[in-house]
This record gives sequence, C-alpha cells and structure tokens, in this order.
Amino acid sequence: MLSKFDYVKPQTLEEALDYLNQNSDTKILAGGTDLMVLLRRNIENCAHILDIKGIPEMKKLEYVEGEGLFIGSAVTVNQIIELDLIRQKYPALAEAADSLASYQLRNRATLVGNICNASPGADLSAPLLVYNGKVHIASSEGSRTIDIDKFFTGVKKTVLQKNEIVTGISLPDVKEKDCSIYLKQARIKGHDLGICGVAVRMVSNKDVFIAMSAVAPTPIRLTKLEELIAQKELTPETATWAGQEVLRYISPISDVRSSAEYRLHISGVLVKRGLMKLMEKGVH
Repeated sequence: MLSKFDYVKPQTLEEALDYLNQNSDTKILAGGTDLMVLLRRNIENCAHILDIKGIPEMKKLEYVEGEGLFIGSAVTVNQIIELDLIRQKYPALAEAADSLASYQLRNRATLVGNICNASPGADLSAPLLVYNGKVHIASSEGSRTIDIDKFFTGVKKTVLQKNEIVTGISLPDVKEKDCSIYLKQARIKGHDLGICGVAVRMVSNKDVFIAMSAVAPTPIRLTKLEELIAQKELTPETATWAGQEVLRYISPISDVRSSAEYRLHISGVLVKRGLMKLMEKGVH
C-alpha cells in the first residue's frame, strides 16, 4: 500500500526548482519504474512527489554535429533505442538500452533515472563512462555540469544535493571510425538485472576505453587498464591478457544473482570478448 504524499507536476524548470527548494522530503519522478516499486513496498517514503515529465527541457533529445548528443531527464529508454542516430554513432549505448528490462518498462524508464538510482549494476552507466558523458544539474542557485565518472559516490549514492535536479546527460560527438560494444551477463535470457556489464570503445587512433557495472560499489571506468593496453598493440593475445588483468581492478560481491567468484570469472570473459569484437569490427 502506498503511503500518502502530495503529487505535483510543474510545467517549467523554475517552478520545479522552487518547489524542491521549499519541500525537502521530495522524491523526483521521471519514469518511476524504480520509485513506484519502492513506495509500494514501503522501502521508500516521502511527503512529496515531483513529476518532471511536463517540463519541456526534460524531453529534449537532440544531436548537434560537432557538439554531440543531449538526452533529457524525461527521455525514455525506448526513445533512445528507436533513434537510429544513436545506434550508428553510440552503439554501446543502444545495446545497453536494448538489454534493459522489458519493452513495457522501457516505455517508462529513463536513462537519467537509471543513473540517478545509482545502482552498481546500472545497465546504462558503462556506455556513458566510455563516452565521457557529462551530467547537467540544476538548482534554484544555478546550474553545474560534472563528468559522469564523478557522479557516483557509493551504492545508491550520487553527488546530487536535495535541492538539485538532473536535467539531462550529454555525450561528446564521435569521429569517424569510432566503434563501441556493450556486453552483459545475466542469470537468464530476458529481463534480468546484470551480473556484469562491460562497455568497450575504440577510437580512430586505436585508444581503448573500458567501463564496467556490477563489479564494484559504483559503475567504474578502468583507466589504468586502458593505459596499459595503450602500451601494447591490440591483438588476440592482448585481449586475453586484458581479460586476466582486469581482475586486479574490480571488487565484486556475492549476492542473490551471483557469487563474487563467478563475477570475477565472467568479467574477464566479457572484457576479452569485447576487445575481440572491437578487433572484428576493425578501426582502419
């Protein structure tokens, strides 16, 4: 049974920020696929629900050549999947979106909500990390933009203050010969949360970027491993080595979905597989 709360749906960002500033015990509703479950189970309780879906800025989904992609906080995961440009330019993001829950849930779920929930296993976090995404944050005191790798601070924790709203996430434009892949291991085929998620990306100069979810308290970018790979030529032998080396940089736990030992094993498998697939795609 849901607890009682006030529900408001502002039509402007200013109105939303004013309300949030004046009402501290407020939860923000975008897709609601996580929040409504928590409210029904009385895991979360609040005095106010602030629905941001009516705010025009939150619905923005725009690509500008030379600048990049902007995804507003009310943009659903299915909107991302259905935009061919994202599949062409940011394939790891499209593949991660494909893997998220079911079609019905993706009609409601938002990319920004997936990130703000701050689950260590958030499917959409790894692609945002390899693309050097930026989080756009607003409050009644002004706005700020931070790198996605600085956004997560712990399990279910972010840098967001109680009076702040994420308005969207931006990804820099990509150049030709940029390719990326997202791989996910779950308990079953279908709509399960990931045991491990890996995004790998290679750019035209053959620099490699790697990020993972569900293997640490937060989604992580493996910058040290990237540096070591850069010192080598990307070959099948390097991919095999990287699959073993990655175990030094992750700290998975055992939970209802997997043991820590299996997460370690499958992390190495997916990193190796991802790098092999990048080589198959080829960046020439």
